[in-house]
Amino acid sequence: MANTKPVVAIAGASGYIGQNLIEKLEGRVNIIGLSRNGDKREDTDSVTWRSCDLFSLADAEKGLKGADIAVYLVHSMMPSAKLTQGDFEDMDVILADNFAQAAKKQGIKKLIYLGGIIPDHAPKLSRHLKSRLEVERILRAYGTPVTALRAGLIVGPKGSSFPILAKLVKRLPSMILPKWTRTNTQPVALPDVMNSLGKLTMEEEPQNRSIDIGGPDVMTYRSMMEQTAEIMGKKRYMFNVPFFSVSLSRLWLRLVTQTPKEIVYPLVESLEHEMTVQDSHFVEGISQGSISFREAAAYAMEADNQENKKPTKKKPIITPLKQDVRSVQRVCLPEGCSADWVGRYYVKWLEVFLNPWIKTSTDENLNCKIGFLGNKTSMLELSYSAERSTEDRALYYITGGFLTDRKENERGRMEFRKIPGANEAIIAVHDFTPALPWFIYHYTQANMHLFVMYAFRKHMKKLSEGQASEQVQLYV
Repeated sequence: MANTKPVVAIAGASGYIGQNLIEKLEGRVNIIGLSRNGDKREDTDSVTWRSCDLFSLADAEKGLKGADIAVYLVHSMMPSAKLTQGDFEDMDVILADNFAQAAKKQGIKKLIYLGGIIPDHAPKLSRHLKSRLEVERILRAYGTPVTALRAGLIVGPKGSSFPILAKLVKRLPSMILPKWTRTNTQPVALPDVMNSLGKLTMEEEPQNRSIDIGGPDVMTYRSMMEQTAEIMGKKRYMFNVPFFSVSLSRLWLRLVTQTPKEIVYPLVESLEHEMTVQDSHFVEGISQGSISFREAAAYAMEADNQENKKPTKKKPIITPLKQDVRSVQRVCLPEGCSADWVGRYYVKWLEVFLNPWIKTSTDENLNCKIGFLGNKTSMLELSYSAERSTEDRALYYITGGFLTDRKENERGRMEFRKIPGANEAIIAVHDFTPALPWFIYHYTQANMHLFVMYAFRKHMKKLSEGQASEQVQLYV
């Protein structure tokens, strides 16, 4: 008898949510687990692992091959290269755009995304929530039906948000609480999130919709801290202060909990928003979790305690980090211009901006050379990939120049891509391995690249507003 189980590809399968979703779906579907280190994991009867770097469109296409349904659980808060330049929201644009394009190409029937609750009437969203909404929009940009499950604080072992709160309560006998601790939120237990994701995955008819999910308790962050202290059996003294200081709160949480700033900073900025289930995004049987905060918190802390009691495993062999670079910048895109145009324009602008030190040339196949004091000394050589480029994405492989480590630079590339639904473009350098010693590169070439991109971003803004100089407009 033919196997009729659907094939579900999970991006972020090795993460906190991904591992729990695999446990939830095992036996009901065939799973493709996508992870940057998938080749180091063992396949099982129902789970096939694939190595997949979602910063690569080609990797995303290979990863989704043969899947019917795709689940997107990826966020880019933590750096993925030895040197990462750029904001997490711009990184998320690339990841989501690659995944959405690959889903379209591979005929994915529906795509499920776990994001954050978006308040309907917030005058200004935090960077974190704005990014979650942008990712949702980009995933929908290519026509694949997308169901976005929007959650607030997920209460479970490991994860990000709840462990931070638990560490605060555990480590501080007394706390001065800023204004955000009195903001209402609707925490949801991890098993409730898994139940809803499971239902949406097994749903037969794909639908384009956004669904909020929350537990039975609407409460403040202070009340969550108080209940967490009670579960721990600790007496905590809490004092309210009448102001909301993002900077102080970020520093406070980072120092006390020892959580990386890449996770703490975006989360703190979202704490001023009420994260509660809204009627406009309520779906019966999906939106309402049944597990109380107290029950979920007690289970999460007990699970963490049991994990900490396990014998320490043999330390893994640590291999030297690859000395690679990722740099991602967002620029304005003039009306009617394509990403392919930005790529060609950037090379010409660079020569004007850095005249007389830098000279650039482009051949009939759009391959580029960036030379120092003329074209005889090549700093960087960019080979245009016609088969991987479109009007909305121009891809150049970094193939030479004395600034490039030719031996180690296997996947180095530079791309220009239009953000779907916006007059903006992303300029990104991926997997670039410099020839300079790392310390020298870090304080010279890396900073020079940031300076050039800052100037180009300002120029593109002026160009979009019709204020650019006549000298550079000659290249339009």
